[in-house]
Amino acid sequence: MQPICLNRPTARFIALAWLLLALLLSGISSAWAQDDDNILPVTEAYKLKADASTPGVVKLHWDIAPDYYLYRGRMKFTGADGVTAGEARLPDGARHHDEYLGDVEIYHHEVDATVPYTVAPGTQRLKLAVRYQGCHEVEPKICYPPHTEQLDLPLPAGAAQADAAAPQTLGAALAQIGGTSPSTAAPGTDAAPLPAEQAFRFEALASKPNQLLLRWTMPKGYYLYRDQTSLHLNAAGLKLGQPQWPQGTVKQDPHFGKVTVYFDQVELPVAIQGDLAGRRQVAIEASFQGCQDGGLCYPLMTRAVDVDLAGGTTAVGQAAAGPAPETRPAAELEVSLWAALLLALGGGLVLNLMPCVLPVLSIKAVGLIESGESPAHRRRHALAYTAGVLVSFVVLGLVILSLKAAWGAQLQRPLVVAALSLVMLAVALSMSGVVQFGASLGNAGSGLASRAGLAGDFFTGVLAVVVASPCTAPFMGSALAYALAAPTAQAMLVFVMLGLGLALPFLAVGYVPALARLLPRPGAWMETLKQVLAFPMYLAAVWLAWVLANQRGADAVGLLLVAGVMLAMALWWFERSRYRSAGARSLAVLPLLLGLAPLYYLAHLPPPVAAASAAEGTVAFTPAKLAELRKAGTPVFVDMTADWCITCKANEHAVLATDAFRDLLKRTGAVYMKGDWTNEDPDITAFLQQYHTPGVPLYVVFPKHGGDGRKLPTVLTSSLVEQALTEAAK
Repeated sequence: MQPICLNRPTARFIALAWLLLALLLSGISSAWAQDDDNILPVTEAYKLKADASTPGVVKLHWDIAPDYYLYRGRMKFTGADGVTAGEARLPDGARHHDEYLGDVEIYHHEVDATVPYTVAPGTQRLKLAVRYQGCHEVEPKICYPPHTEQLDLPLPAGAAQADAAAPQTLGAALAQIGGTSPSTAAPGTDAAPLPAEQAFRFEALASKPNQLLLRWTMPKGYYLYRDQTSLHLNAAGLKLGQPQWPQGTVKQDPHFGKVTVYFDQVELPVAIQGDLAGRRQVAIEASFQGCQDGGLCYPLMTRAVDVDLAGGTTAVGQAAAGPAPETRPAAELEVSLWAALLLALGGGLVLNLMPCVLPVLSIKAVGLIESGESPAHRRRHALAYTAGVLVSFVVLGLVILSLKAAWGAQLQRPLVVAALSLVMLAVALSMSGVVQFGASLGNAGSGLASRAGLAGDFFTGVLAVVVASPCTAPFMGSALAYALAAPTAQAMLVFVMLGLGLALPFLAVGYVPALARLLPRPGAWMETLKQVLAFPMYLAAVWLAWVLANQRGADAVGLLLVAGVMLAMALWWFERSRYRSAGARSLAVLPLLLGLAPLYYLAHLPPPVAAASAAEGTVAFTPAKLAELRKAGTPVFVDMTADWCITCKANEHAVLATDAFRDLLKRTGAVYMKGDWTNEDPDITAFLQQYHTPGVPLYVVFPKHGGDGRKLPTVLTSSLVEQALTEAAK
């Protein structure tokens, strides 16, 4: 190989280039070293402190240096040497798009975590591995590798002993922070234990001026100890009499021996002894204990309640260390029976105009027109429809009063939603001419046909009530609140008046000849009108399918569509074989039976996984978050809604989903908190009961400097909301 010879200028150029490159690399290395000197060690960038003073819980706190952040999803907590860590409670972080990890949540400045734990018998130290990862977000932007700190802390007094004595104890009730994951639930339980506030709901009211009625409500599978309950009245000169416990269930307990416990719900009358002259309110404190049947037990819980002695107010117990419980003034329920009946009548009338009822009323409109000019036919239509409405309201009232259910709550049941959607589809197919259910009254000539027509009117009334119940029309709220607090006989009168109001327009047409003359005369055009009115019924079926999608996801809608096809096939064959043998007609039962299979699977679908956070600009409702915002002096607009609530959607479209409302929130510094009651939620149910509201929508504005929340009307206007938030921000 021949050597490469360079002339002198070229050599000088290359030497200069090497010199410049060396200087450049030296500068970069110096700058890198200088910047690297500014990067803090991981334990200084994220200073971790641990507090294990509470049995069953270790509280962790990170102080995060400026320009650094921690990943929420990269935290992991693992116990060692007899310590089992539960699911950590972490606050929501700030949204951040990471170049490598995608959409994540991060923490700046500081963050707290609470980790429940259990220890095996004989464990002496609390050993916990805490793993975390974070980054430096300004130049030089670097990310630390995952870092693990080994905590070795002394167990708090009583933690090891309590665990040895009761190995199934709920780790100090999971620190009452929200339970644990199913994987850490105790053997023998089907689900993770609920938070203490949900597992044992405590309420108190004054049944008489000198007697309290205390109530504990537990979900299925939980029980309360009778002899572990103590009561204390915080009122000078007054004391409680002997509690009058009802008969309970005798249980052999591994810790307390033979004990008396209560499942589901227990009501305890307690007399107040002493001079009550001039007193309007007393404070009672209850300490109690209970367990998950076959699972874990909770430590002693204490709830404090302020009770209005005037009655009519149910106070919900809160943890004694928390903020004072909010009670609704008894004046809100001070409505006379006659006023409540008038409000119920007016509310029933307005229900006729609600969008959820109008599709059903189209059936009735066709029936009235088809009745022609015969007064007897009109009266029979009106009476049959009214009977269906009244019977349905009586049944609905009995169910609500006996089960303490909420107005419209049946649409929280996916199977009910699916069944209603199929009923709407069947009625629409009938109106479109695919199938005929009985002969029309225009062609009636026999008693059988007449009975079929009246039965159709009756069940149209039933359907109207079922579809109307999710709607809360103006005037209804006060009437229903009165019904829920009044004696049973008076409450049922309210429900009857609601039904009478809903049926009143058809009664008027049936019995007032002047109104009947306004109806158009029968003709061939009626068949076309009937077919046109079928389309609102199809839309009602679609709306219910949309509600079902929000409750159980796309799989539920697919199963509903399969059931709908089976129903359409059955109706098609029933009509096609109308004049064939009974055996041929009975084949329509086969697709109906096949349609039950998808409904069965639909009823057992789990709810879809909830979104990680609420929609932009809103905060998901939880009692703890509401208490936190109120403690911080933040005005809060609480919106309790549901996908099946038409009034809620109308208010959202007209007021709450507008730029003007968002600007109002910014101007007043208020937080928009939203509770979704599409599916069952015990926290939202308790909030509705606290404000004596039979169902959604419910809007409450909490003022900046504390005090009672202001309950807004069911139908919102922009000016009303602006006035309420402006006053709350003062």
